[in-house]
Amino acid sequence: MMANAVTENIPALEPLDPHNERLQANVHPPHWRQPKPKPLYDLVVVGAGTAGLVSAAGAAGLGAKVALVEKALMGGDCLNVGCVPSKALIRSADVLADLKRAGELGVRVAGEVTAEFPLVMERLRRLRAGLSGHDSAQRFSELGVDVFIGEGRFIDGRSVGVDNNVLRFKKAVIATGARAVTLPISGLAEAGYLTNETLFSLTELPRRLAVIGAGPIGCEMAQAFARLGSQVTLLEQQKQLLPREDRDAAAVVEKAFREDGIQIDDHSRIVRVISRGGEKILELEDSEEGRRVVPDGGDNLQPGGKRQLCVDAILIGVGRAPNVEGLNLEAAGVQYDARSGVKVDECLRTTNRRIFAGGDICSPYKFTHAADAMARIIIQNALFFGRKKTTALIIPWCTYTDPEIAHVGLYAAEIEKRGVAFDTIQLELAEVDRAVLDSQTAGFLKVHVERKRGRILGATLVASHAGEMISELTVAMAAGMSLGSIGSIIHPYPTQASIIKQAADAYNRKRLTPRVSALLQWMIKLNR
Repeated sequence: MMANAVTENIPALEPLDPHNERLQANVHPPHWRQPKPKPLYDLVVVGAGTAGLVSAAGAAGLGAKVALVEKALMGGDCLNVGCVPSKALIRSADVLADLKRAGELGVRVAGEVTAEFPLVMERLRRLRAGLSGHDSAQRFSELGVDVFIGEGRFIDGRSVGVDNNVLRFKKAVIATGARAVTLPISGLAEAGYLTNETLFSLTELPRRLAVIGAGPIGCEMAQAFARLGSQVTLLEQQKQLLPREDRDAAAVVEKAFREDGIQIDDHSRIVRVISRGGEKILELEDSEEGRRVVPDGGDNLQPGGKRQLCVDAILIGVGRAPNVEGLNLEAAGVQYDARSGVKVDECLRTTNRRIFAGGDICSPYKFTHAADAMARIIIQNALFFGRKKTTALIIPWCTYTDPEIAHVGLYAAEIEKRGVAFDTIQLELAEVDRAVLDSQTAGFLKVHVERKRGRILGATLVASHAGEMISELTVAMAAGMSLGSIGSIIHPYPTQASIIKQAADAYNRKRLTPRVSALLQWMIKLNR
């Protein structure tokens, strides 16, 4: 039996072309009819982003009775406003950059190379819609999940309300994700701004774009829009781009940004924003340490100076805030705060032991693959009395600039704080044959190795395909392999990934102390 049709609170997808109509039909069907609730669910999942979808599909596949609740778009940020559309946009931008540099490889491209921005965005919408079927309400219904499109609120510690429906549960999962953070800058709201949640609705390329925040979102989009033809200014108050990453890695990306014509403005405070005649004017005040990096590589220093930056659009990429509002978590006995989200233990249980949480709502690792991994832990712990812990996870990540920065494990500063003796092996991509042949030598591999046992403690890789290469080191860390043991593994030649084997060989040579070297020479003499 079916209940009332869902016709309200349908998120706006712009432009409403056939691709977005297809997307909406999959992830927020306008005429979806709510199923009749079962008397008791083994698992009720609130939020249909990655953590929620994996939890629901996995539990249903094991025979559990599952309900899934989503008030906005199934697929969450990743499908709709995150990984999928951003990487489609980046691909177009990278192709354009490659064509403009084709002469370096002896390839002549006739005429001026430009981007047809409306076609770039049409491709983005088409590909996103094509992928949306995997996350659709219909697919999950066919998997045996009762899908409720609407706002879910906890009634108490054992039930969730959606419209007029009451979903009683043995266990529940909070997976409502996070949203873009804005800034309390005078005039900003009135002037208007973009976040990742609205950026991919653009149909015209902004001629001048200010990007506030040089984290992963800000950096990826700054480079993509610069390559597509925008005049981009990237504003960041920290001392480096990608402040959480290795300083040397950030420096490589900064150099690439200069080459792409991006102006970098750090240590400037935005006093206010004024909208005038279609322009958005940012009034800036430079700090004592203010620095403006212009595309030709020069630094324009004006300590304490005041100036204006005129742009056509502003993109804010300064972080994410957990979606804890409207869930009535107090009634469920679930503790949370507005900054870090829902409080969970190592097993992802909330302060109500019947309720778990996963993904951006509770994790500092706001990555799709981290949400996926947490959902798998939740399935085991919620349904099978498991004791799987997030502390056992080894989570790599990648920022998809060109070159990319991929990282796994600890940074050097973190290892030093732990008082662990370690060595660092660093190789430049310029020492890798395939990187030279590809003309992609900007980057390096830096591996931190425990001095006593040779365990890999962390690694940072800067390369055009770093995200595709970091998994080998992640597997090695998960298996407890030493860096030296990778040296015995045969890698195909020539590949850029062979830099990992070269790092292993360099580590093994470093272990060859004078005493061991003398012993080996003595043995060779005996064998003559």
